[in-house]
This record gives sequence, C-alpha cells and structure tokens, in this order.
Amino acid sequence: MTLATRQDAALAPARAVLARRAAERAERVVAEASRAADALVARARRDAEAAVEMARLEGAAQAGPLAAAERNRSRQENHSVVLAAELRIRDELAARIRSAVCGLRDGPGYSGLRDRLADFARQMAGPGAEVTEHPQGGVIAHGAGVVVDCSLPRLADRAIEVLGPQVARLCS
Repeated sequence: MTLATRQDAALAPARAVLARRAAERAERVVAEASRAADALVARARRDAEAAVEMARLEGAAQAGPLAAAERNRSRQENHSVVLAAELRIRDELAARIRSAVCGLRDGPGYSGLRDRLADFARQMAGPGAEVTEHPQGGVIAHGAGVVVDCSLPRLADRAIEVLGPQVARLCS
C-alpha cells in the first residue's frame, strides 16, 4: 500500500464527515430560504388580495368603463407585486446559495474539495490539461479546445439553475 493510498484511507472518514456537514449546511440553507420564500409569497398574496378587494369595492361605486379600467390596472399592479416578490425570493435564495457554496473555501475541508474538483476538471478537459486556481475558489481546467469551469461561483450558479424549477414551484 503506497503512502498516498494510506493517506487517502486515513482521510476518508474526515472527508465523509466534511461532505456530510456541507450537505447538511446546504440543506439548512435551502430549508431556511424555502421558509422565507413561503412567507414572502404569502405576504405578497395577502397584499395582492387586499388590493384587489379594495379596487373591486371602488370600481363598483363608479361607472362601468371606469370600474373596468380600474380592475384592469389593479390586476396588473397585483401581478407586478407578485412578480417583484418572486424576483426578491429568487434573488435572496441565489445569494444564500452563492454565499454557502463560496463559503466552502473557508471551511476545513476545502483543500480536499479543491483536489477533487481539480481531478474532475482535469479528467473532463482531457490529457495534458492545465488546472489553475480560481480567485474565488475552485479550479478551471484548460485542455485542447476545452475549458472546464469548476470554480465555486460556477458551481453555485449550477446549483441555482438546478433548483430553479423548485423555486418556481415555491412561488406559485
């Protein structure tokens, strides 16, 4: 058994603990963001419903064309309020995900994560690939006509892309 193999075997439990902690932290961040998103959407819906009811009562007291114009304006305004709330929710969730992923750089298991990312990027970029550190964490590999971006910001963006449909469901 080589020194590297013994070191890998000795570090395996620590890597597993670090990976589990990172996964738990990510789950907590996503759960917290989900609760915040639910609260924001509920508040936006209540505000929108109150605005619609107020517009309906005002419109009923006025002439038909004016009431119709007011209802239309209210629907558009309410739609804008809901869309703005959804955008705030998505932006906040994205910021939290970026912060959590980029925060891995300061964690105790970052060097192991960086090494795994470098190995993966090197394999994907092909033989002779050059792997460089990304200033914000992670690595980028350059191979023959191939660039593999395993930087922490890119990995955070991918997580956000993958979670996009779930975020959309939270907001509807």
